Amino acid sequence: MKEVLGGVLLAVGILIAGASGLCSMAVLIGGGFGMESVSMLPLVLLIGGIPFAAGAGIAFGGRALIRSARKERTPDLENTFE
Repeated sequence: MKEVLGGVLLAVGILIAGASGLCSMAVLIGGGFGMESVSMLPLVLLIGGIPFAAGAGIAFGGRALIRSARKERTPDLENTFE
């Protein structure tokens, strides 16, 4: 059950981070390559950076949940030969 929840969190985190990252890049590139896009950078980082960081955090949390579930499922090989 932990692996399924971890997979769902991983997928949702990747989708959130990917969508906000693509939108941020579209705003920067759509503004042109002049001083206008440089002056918009703080606004783009504020608006797009927060969802990107949240999505990345959710994805890393899901990955950690999957790893902990797999570690619990596999036997500890170090202590089996004692």
